[in-house]
Amino acid sequence: MDSLSGGPEQPLYEIKANLFKALAHPARIRVLEILSTSPTPTPVSAILSDSDIEPTQLSQHLAVLKRHHVVRGQRVGNAVFYELAHPKIAELLVIARIFLTDTLSARRDQLDVIGLLPPIGTSP
Repeated sequence: MDSLSGGPEQPLYEIKANLFKALAHPARIRVLEILSTSPTPTPVSAILSDSDIEPTQLSQHLAVLKRHHVVRGQRVGNAVFYELAHPKIAELLVIARIFLTDTLSARRDQLDVIGLLPPIGTSP
C-alpha cells in the first residue's frame, strides 16, 4: 500500500507536485527567469521580446503559472504585467541552476575518466 494515500498530508503532496508540474516546461522556466530578474512587474510585451515564445503559447504558459500561484498578473490599461507570486521562487530557480551545474559538472568528470580507461580491442 502506498504510504501517502489517504494520509492528512496527501493534499500538501499534491499541491507540491502541481507546483513542480507548473515548472516542468522550458518556456515556463524561461518566463520565471525573466520575471526573477525584474524588480518591478514585467509587461507581457517584454516577456515576449526576451523569450522568443509565440504570443499564444506564452499566454498558455502564463495561465498555467498563474493557476498554480507561481505568478500573478495585473492589467493596467491595455497591458498585462506579471511578477513572481512569491520572492522565494527566484531562490528556487537559483537552487535549480546550482543543482544543474553540479550535475553537469559531475557528468563531465565521468566523461574525463573514460579517457583513462585502457583501449578496447576491435574484433575483426
